[in-house]
Amino acid sequence: MSLAAKKECASLEQVFSYQERKLQELVPRLYANSPFYRRKLDQAGIDPRSVKTWTDLSRLPFTTKEELRIGYPLGLMAVPEEQIVRIHSSSGTTGKPIVVPYTAGDVATWAEMMARCMAMTGVTNRDRVQVTPGYGLWTAGIGFQAGVERLGAMAIPTGPGNTEKQMEMMCDLKTTVLCSTSSYALLIAEEIHKRGLLNQIKLRLGIIGSERWGEKMRARIEELLGIETFDIYGLTEIYGPGTSIDCPLHYGLHYWYEHLLFEIIDPVSGRQLPPGQEGELVVTTLTKEGMPLLRYRTRDITSIIPEMCPCGSPYPMHERILGRTDDMIKIKGVNIYPGQIEHVLKITRGAGSEYQIIVTRKQGKDSILVKVECLEGAPIEHVAGQLRKNIKTRIGILTETEAVPPGTLPRSEKKSKRVFDYRNL
Repeated sequence: MSLAAKKECASLEQVFSYQERKLQELVPRLYANSPFYRRKLDQAGIDPRSVKTWTDLSRLPFTTKEELRIGYPLGLMAVPEEQIVRIHSSSGTTGKPIVVPYTAGDVATWAEMMARCMAMTGVTNRDRVQVTPGYGLWTAGIGFQAGVERLGAMAIPTGPGNTEKQMEMMCDLKTTVLCSTSSYALLIAEEIHKRGLLNQIKLRLGIIGSERWGEKMRARIEELLGIETFDIYGLTEIYGPGTSIDCPLHYGLHYWYEHLLFEIIDPVSGRQLPPGQEGELVVTTLTKEGMPLLRYRTRDITSIIPEMCPCGSPYPMHERILGRTDDMIKIKGVNIYPGQIEHVLKITRGAGSEYQIIVTRKQGKDSILVKVECLEGAPIEHVAGQLRKNIKTRIGILTETEAVPPGTLPRSEKKSKRVFDYRNL
């Protein structure tokens, strides 16, 4: 499909039917071309030609991040090396990095998905798009730039950091679209507000990704910069940013179903869950060539939205990411995700967007402290009390709470660390 997507699918049933046809092509291709998946399917006793429906898909084994690390550097490559034109890599901060090889076809598909994302938000070839995420082995910077150029807009590839230069370019070049992490968008927004530069910038949109962020932070960025923001999702292991984005109605994130098959599973049992139920997102890459993935466990918590969007797009939606299964905190028998805390901040009057969750163990008992910044002029003790009450009402757990003045918690040019679990230190 081109950028002007055809309205071919009016329901999730039609989307799933289309994906089943693509699945019947994918699994035999994987078996023929990927030694990794040939072994995996043989060990599971799966005949690749027997996989024809969504029900059949549930019989297939998952692919995990640990397996991708074991395959380092190019153990999951599914084409001859001479067809690989580029590699990207995860940061490797929690273990061996994951190296992802791309064919020319993969690069073109990714650029197309990124351009769709831009077009979905209303970016046109008249826009000037400042790209602040990192370049190099990381996928974000070059992914955004490829989408901007594919759409025909002007890319301003500033890359990360050097906030002084970022603001100078923003003012002098009259940037209209900002691409960044939410943490860095907030830092830039606060600096522009502090210096009274709002009347010197021409920003109208922000395309924000690379970390989960809540409605409170979205509202703060939009207020300080006078823009509309859009949540973009993606993973290095899949392509990079651009696998989904929300439209101007902000009902959910549209994903590109002809390239990506999304399932939601129970993260404990692995059982498939129907649309509308919350669980772990599992992705199958239907058209990827260099390193296709079959039932890849993302660890991200979301749900498939059962209805198609009133905006008229033929692309289905998933909810914003609530958190990750490996970010989950279990305390006093209750599972807590950062996204739940962000939902509580949204309804707590006087609470800002910046927070930390600090978990400790004293004399065999677990305790949790939620530290939050107040908005300017909000009574600190009152905010702390309301936050404690709302967490108890909405999540069902008693916590310690601490409210601090605005600007107290650290800002980041990359991603902000929210959860500090000291129980096993």
